[in-house]
Amino acid sequence: MAFDVNGARRVVGRILDDKLEAWRDSGGRTDDVLDETTGQLVSPAPDEVLIWDGLGAVMPLGRPAITKRLDGTVAQEPPTTDYQAVLPVQAPELRPDDVIRVAGSVRPGGPRDPQLVGRRFRVSDTAVGTYSVVRIVRVQVIT
Repeated sequence: MAFDVNGARRVVGRILDDKLEAWRDSGGRTDDVLDETTGQLVSPAPDEVLIWDGLGAVMPLGRPAITKRLDGTVAQEPPTTDYQAVLPVQAPELRPDDVIRVAGSVRPGGPRDPQLVGRRFRVSDTAVGTYSVVRIVRVQVIT
C-alpha cells in the first residue's frame, strides 16, 4: 500500500518560493590553474554548467543562541554561516562543492529574505535528509 503524499507536497510547495539554480564545476579542481602571484587556484571561465533550475528555498539553519554568561548577563552568540537548501525530490542529487544560486523569488509580496537574491552558496553537506517530497542539503554563503 502506497502512502498518499499529495497533501504534504501541497503544504511543502508553499515554502518552495525561491527561484534556485544549481551549478556544477564540470572539470572539478583538475582544470584549475595556479596563479603564481596570489598562490590561489583559479578556475578557467566559464567553468560551471547549470544542472538544475526550479523552485526551492534557502533558509538559515537557526537563530542566534541566547546564553547566560557566568555573571548573569545575557549575551547573543553570533549566528551560524550555514544555511539549508530545501529542494523538491525531483531535483538532481547534489554533490559537495556544487553551487546553488538564488535567482529570484515567486513569493507574493517579495522574497522571504531580499538579501539572499543573487547570492551563491556552496553545498557543504548532502546527507542532511531526503524525504518523500523534499531533499535538504546544507550550504554555506560564498558570495
